[in-house]
Amino acid sequence: MKNPLIKRLPRELKSEAGKYIVLFLFITIMTGFVSGFLVASGSMSEAYDESFEKYNIEDGNFELVSEADEALIGTLEKEDVTIYENFYIERETDDIDSNLRIFKIREEVNKACVMEGELPDSADEIAVDRMYADNNKISVGDKISVEGTELTVSGLVAFSDYSALFSSQSDMMFDAMKFSVAAVTEEGFAELGENGLHFSYSWKYDNPPADDIQAKELSDDFLEVLSANAALTDYVPQYLNQAINFAGNDIGRDNMIFAVFLYVVMGIIAFIFAITTSNTITKEAAVIGTLRASGYTKGEILRHYLAMPVLVTLISAVVGNILGYTIFEDIGADMYYSSYSLPTYETLWNMDAFIKTTVIPVILMTVINFAILVNKLSLSPLKFIRRDLSKKQKKKAFKLNTKIGIMKRFRLRIIFQNMPNYITIVIGIFMANVILLFGTAFPPLFEKYQDDIVSNMICEYQYILKAPAETETDGAEKFCAGGLVTIEGRLKSEDVSLFGISAGSEYIDIDFGADSVYISDAYSEKFDVSEGDTITLKEEFTGREYSFTVEGTYDYPAGIAVFMSREMFSETFGYDAEYFNGYFSDNEITDIDEKLIAAKITEDDLTKTSRQMLLSMGSMMDLLSVFGVVMFMLIIYLLSKIIIEKNSQSISMTKILGYTNNEISGLYIMSTSIVVIGSSILTMPLVNAVMKLLCEVMLSQFPGWLPYYVPMTVFVKIAAAGIAAYAVIAWMQFRRVKKIPLNIALKNVE
Repeated sequence: MKNPLIKRLPRELKSEAGKYIVLFLFITIMTGFVSGFLVASGSMSEAYDESFEKYNIEDGNFELVSEADEALIGTLEKEDVTIYENFYIERETDDIDSNLRIFKIREEVNKACVMEGELPDSADEIAVDRMYADNNKISVGDKISVEGTELTVSGLVAFSDYSALFSSQSDMMFDAMKFSVAAVTEEGFAELGENGLHFSYSWKYDNPPADDIQAKELSDDFLEVLSANAALTDYVPQYLNQAINFAGNDIGRDNMIFAVFLYVVMGIIAFIFAITTSNTITKEAAVIGTLRASGYTKGEILRHYLAMPVLVTLISAVVGNILGYTIFEDIGADMYYSSYSLPTYETLWNMDAFIKTTVIPVILMTVINFAILVNKLSLSPLKFIRRDLSKKQKKKAFKLNTKIGIMKRFRLRIIFQNMPNYITIVIGIFMANVILLFGTAFPPLFEKYQDDIVSNMICEYQYILKAPAETETDGAEKFCAGGLVTIEGRLKSEDVSLFGISAGSEYIDIDFGADSVYISDAYSEKFDVSEGDTITLKEEFTGREYSFTVEGTYDYPAGIAVFMSREMFSETFGYDAEYFNGYFSDNEITDIDEKLIAAKITEDDLTKTSRQMLLSMGSMMDLLSVFGVVMFMLIIYLLSKIIIEKNSQSISMTKILGYTNNEISGLYIMSTSIVVIGSSILTMPLVNAVMKLLCEVMLSQFPGWLPYYVPMTVFVKIAAAGIAAYAVIAWMQFRRVKKIPLNIALKNVE
């Protein structure tokens, strides 16, 4: 026989249409977004993995001081590798404030995926990175002037060995605004000249390594042979190449973050569903008692009240998945394409996404509601008929001080009587504020970091030379530049810039001790190093270690750096006393041959991290902000609605006693207002602490360091947004109070 309780489901849906529509839309949009993101990332991850074979991505690259001869190539290829010439030149663009790393069209290794247009076929054409072109509003057919040479953009491409546009492995973040990789024909490459020419080579193993462990062993062995036979200036095996690996690692990391986020939010929604269902059971207690006395089992009653939450979740998840493969997939793909130079992809069915966005949320909803309903329905039929749903003997309410005004005592009673609902509101506000802080904290953090870098710049220009060269530029000061790496431990190995400073420097005001060094404040904060500590660094290619005693810190947020005297630098690394390979200068140096300049570091180079972070994370931050506000409103709306409904009989009685709607709202809505406003403000320290911990864990995985900083104005904005959103909900609940009739107080009199 068909269960007649099923007929109640449509009526319940109709009577609570507002609540279920809101929950349906929220779960659908949230599921659709996460599903679309997971589908897009899964499809892109597959395309990324396939690109290693499809575009023949290198197993590593190295750079030499001069071009390798055939004898050297032959010696290296005896190590079961194939060497490919991969020369490039660095050029500044005239009309755009950016640098281009220009290669010849590569047809054997590190091939490019053409996204729009085509590869160059004449000397006056150039193909540039698609993301760089988007960021600088460049289209196919536009002209680019490269140090006086005008070139036509023939195509927008994704370079397989630059899926993230890192110009250097020591960079904390790539820069797709002011740096790009480009390709020209062989004739076009020759016409650009040899200024800034880098003798770079790529290699591929004849027998590819099975994993990163074997890749490290092979690269270490190859490095020994290479360093013994040639003068190296750079060496980057594939497994350490951020330009190749960063995007792939980030795609996988994002999947877990979004999945956990979905589960946490679904857990909160499941708990809200359970509270609303529990409230319904309280209202229908006499009916449930009668049904139980008539022969209905606990299981039948439980399944009836469990049906609606599970059905709404299931339908929402299915609809969300459909949207995830259509509308939201494009949004997810655009978010990746706005950050990385990834190749084209095909949408693939993603079973993992289906399980994470449909199966697990439905299970969560079922388990949480089942546990609460089993506890709620465990009473005897007689207790339900009597509407006595307490398992313990009722205790007298504890006394409140009579010196407290009657209205204040009334509000306190309301809060105590609805404590589970208010606790859920506090937790929900905390979660919503964390999401809102994620959406609003990063822009000021990056802007403050950028301002700190600019205000603490050593000079306007830092020049790193390939060999010592004199200049007549006013104010140019010699220094020694070098690099070591940290020893892997709590944090992975990271590049450290070394500065050998001239005595009496006009740019760096440090009084160096005889055999001690200063470290940048970024180094101190990230690696928890203090004055008096000893740090040990090593040479990346040879493994030789150096230990230094830290005398103090120096305000230099731009990177992980060590400062010492030029004398100590020369003595430590075996140079003569007059050695230098760099200049600090507030004026541009123009009288040194560009062929002798290895790098020119300006404000743009130092601020690329904050610039790219703001560019990449902008759309994500906006979405999180909107989602946080919506989640805030949803939780408070549903729970404050329950509180009003639960106290409808008391509200009706107060109306009979002559209280006006405004006075009643001052009791019931004001109680919720106190909790909401208090929670919005009082949870901020905990929200800030959680955010700080998350940021430190997240940012510690990147090279360099961004100190945590959130201005007070951000917290004020979040609290103001929450209070403004609650004002809308309070108005809606005031209308609900006005609609409660007086005759409710005369019903269900116990």
